Amino acid sequence: MEPIKYYSTNLNADDVTFSEALLKGLAPDKGLYMPREIPTFSKEEIKSFSQKKYYEIAFEVLNKFLVGQIREYELLELVKDAYDFSVPLEKGYENKYVMRLDHGPTASFKDFAARMMGRLMNYYIKKDKRKLLILTATSGDTGSAIANAFYGLDNIKVLVLFPDGEVTDRQRKQMTTLGENIQVISLKGKFDDCQALVKEAFADSDLDYLGLSSANSINIGRLIPQIVYYFYSFSRLRKPANQAGESEENDDVIFSVPSGNFGDMMGGVFAKHMGLPIKKFIISVNENDEFPNFLETGKYNKIEPSKNCLSSAMNVGHPSNLARLVALYGGVMDEKGEISKAPDMDKMRNEIYSKSISDLETKEMIHIAYDEHELILEPHGAVGWKGLMDYCEEFDVDMEQLCISLETAHPAKFPAEIIEILKFDPELPESLKGLEKKKEFFDNLDKNYLDFKNYLISNYK
Repeated sequence: MEPIKYYSTNLNADDVTFSEALLKGLAPDKGLYMPREIPTFSKEEIKSFSQKKYYEIAFEVLNKFLVGQIREYELLELVKDAYDFSVPLEKGYENKYVMRLDHGPTASFKDFAARMMGRLMNYYIKKDKRKLLILTATSGDTGSAIANAFYGLDNIKVLVLFPDGEVTDRQRKQMTTLGENIQVISLKGKFDDCQALVKEAFADSDLDYLGLSSANSINIGRLIPQIVYYFYSFSRLRKPANQAGESEENDDVIFSVPSGNFGDMMGGVFAKHMGLPIKKFIISVNENDEFPNFLETGKYNKIEPSKNCLSSAMNVGHPSNLARLVALYGGVMDEKGEISKAPDMDKMRNEIYSKSISDLETKEMIHIAYDEHELILEPHGAVGWKGLMDYCEEFDVDMEQLCISLETAHPAKFPAEIIEILKFDPELPESLKGLEKKKEFFDNLDKNYLDFKNYLISNYK
């Protein structure tokens, strides 16, 4: 079987293999890499996942994309090593669940992508005897997940940029207390400014000698591992096989995904294209409502600067991965958000529901979820749960319909908000204990590309 090739969403770069897309991060034309074909699973294969462990499902999913790129026994060892933590599925009420993606080493859903991506990158650069400098922009959890996943690797250095004042103390300290091959910049700007500097550096031929790559969700290597937990959660919560009197046609699921840069959401969309019976996606955003407006009107307008909301990791005024979504629906969007070919908006609206949730609604939902269902949700998870609740009410969703809302970070990462709303401090997971006592190391920069370029030249030879 021939390896899958990857093309640029800007349609002005050569196709590459997975390993090339992984190590490049961004295409030379500033587009995002997309698979020329999305492999599929049969219904029987998907049924078999109910008997498999998480890492075994991860192997099946990744192996579809990496065929001919890595030996199967080596891939199996990598996924087994990456996924050694649990994925709790907590019942809210009826058939409505929260998938807690916060039990990894940095208590964030980003661990699922970062740990696998780090192992794959390390595998390929060792094979090719290369060195890499990973540039990563973060609005919250990406930086800590990437920093921890790549920490201590000999041939990979990581530079993380975060917007000054827009991440919590615990999120920041998970990045800034590591040292060694991890450097961090606090940027006087927004997440979109951090992301813009990273993208400009990739396109700067003067910096080619640095061996730059990305670990943001602009990298296809971040997205593919995020497909797995959609299959996993469905495999655990789907209707029992051959249940008397019930048709398999109704064996489907609605996912609610709190969204910022749309990487998590794209993992789910890929899962749908691979055959997972997803009835509807609920894309819940905070007050950065460029996507719900686009879905409603068909006209896309970025929010510049992005709004600073309680769900800080979702403070994105122009989601990079929207270009991938547009591509899957037959359109073309460049890195600036300009659409040269419109996607199939009717199909998109049929498959996706999107809503903007205010900070006030987010706080109210944290309170309601705990009072009514004993669910402890942090702001991002509350945005997802609120979107699901609104959808179920608006469309009178059947009580038996399986719905899964994603909780993307541990509530203990947002102690001030939880204490204010619920009047108690969530218990710290092991990964967050002792952070307050550790010394921080980071630099400060303005949102000026020339300053950033000079920083790279001065600090990395």
